[in-house]
Amino acid sequence: MPFRLPFLRCPLFVRVLTLWVLAGAGLPACAQMPGRGAALPPAVMEALNRAQVPASALSALVVSVEPDAHERLRHQAGVLANPASVMKLVTSYAAIDLLGPDFTWSTRFYTDGTVDNGVLRGNLYVRGGGDPKLVLERVHEAYYALQSQGVQVILGDMVLDHSAFDLPYTDPGAFDGEALRPYNASPDALLVNFKSVILSFQPDPANGVAYVISEPPLAGLAIDATVPLSRTACGDWRTAVQARFDDPDSIRFEGRYPQKCGELKWPVAYQQPASYAARALEGLWRAGGGVITGRVRSGLTPPDAVLLLDAPSLPLSEILVDVNQWSNNVMAQQVFLTLGQLAPPPLSTVTVVAPGSAADRLVPARTARFESSREVLQAWWARTFGPRVAAPVIDNGSGLSRDERITPEALASLLRHAARHPQGAQFMQSLSVAGVNGTAARLARGENSSARGNAWIKTGSLRDVSGIAGYVNAANGARYVLVGFINHPNAPAARPALDALLEWTASLPD
Repeated sequence: MPFRLPFLRCPLFVRVLTLWVLAGAGLPACAQMPGRGAALPPAVMEALNRAQVPASALSALVVSVEPDAHERLRHQAGVLANPASVMKLVTSYAAIDLLGPDFTWSTRFYTDGTVDNGVLRGNLYVRGGGDPKLVLERVHEAYYALQSQGVQVILGDMVLDHSAFDLPYTDPGAFDGEALRPYNASPDALLVNFKSVILSFQPDPANGVAYVISEPPLAGLAIDATVPLSRTACGDWRTAVQARFDDPDSIRFEGRYPQKCGELKWPVAYQQPASYAARALEGLWRAGGGVITGRVRSGLTPPDAVLLLDAPSLPLSEILVDVNQWSNNVMAQQVFLTLGQLAPPPLSTVTVVAPGSAADRLVPARTARFESSREVLQAWWARTFGPRVAAPVIDNGSGLSRDERITPEALASLLRHAARHPQGAQFMQSLSVAGVNGTAARLARGENSSARGNAWIKTGSLRDVSGIAGYVNAANGARYVLVGFINHPNAPAARPALDALLEWTASLPD
């Protein structure tokens, strides 16, 4: 039998070639070679072929959550791959285990003065603690609580303390050139409303304009109140309004808003993110009836300042719903940075840390840095999974990275471990339900889908990455862990292959 050169593309060919020649046997099919497991399901292969993506670009593992680790499919499961936002599962589970689901962050308000008859004679210090979701409603609650304590007029400055995080400056457009996309917001110890502005366009055909409503009110930012209407199709309306974001003190519109669009909202990252917290907190204070005679500026809280208010965040379990169901990058990075404030045990320790007890080792004085977070997570990984499970390559913990890597084997080990964790149910409930909510709502849309409502999934995508991972309840009554990554320039077009893998898993009959 002559050699057929196309087979040289098959993994493991070189290792089995000698045995094949000596035995005089026919060359086995690629998907049946040692270590490859069963062949990829036909629907998966068809989707890969349609997208012009080779099977070698896919790495996947489907394995039971039960202790016997019964595998139903293995394809290049030991290959390191970029998981995109699926990496949030690593950050989330480490946080659940180390901090506990009830962990909260604190934004604290201090003063170096006195409060008398509604007047604070001195400075108000706002010390950020890394709250991942300090949105407008929570700022309003904190301000209302302060005013209820008699702080209505500040005869001094409002000083914003960001020092809990020590982060280098990053260009918000460095990752993909989309500086105004909210998903590129950078983390901050005092992260207010994700550093974003919501522009609402409300057409008024009688007057020929669309009114522009913005929130939050940002001090010193002028936004055009109206934009002329056009009778064109809605289409690419954001381009049609010709918004100008080049001046940090203004947002202008030089085009027209299509009347046929109706009322729409446009969330944009503020063009000068370093000043966002100051502008937002001043604007919200004044909008709520508060008065301030001084400036709003950055600075440090004096050690002898008096605490006026401790405003806790939502609990970690609720934060992780946004992180995983809606794939919020900056919230994931806030959680990851918080892990860096834990005092890491030596890598050689053999002591098993009880779930959640590590929150007692949180060192508030330890400034959060990405390097510290990577150190803590690597130590946790080694202690939790041992040396036989390859540790992931972690950058910022959110998956918004070209450098992060993990194998399907390693992520499947994490998911199987989480299934037996005391807080495993809360971890699983932070994931999207296929065909129902979150980023996985687009999955399992077929009329006869077996996965709809039966899979808890984290999705991930970058320019050249598509990923999926989570838990699937199959037709046979068993629960499986599913992990699949595609790393290829055509990865977005190959997403149906991962969808097909999900359906195949949910349809397993025995």
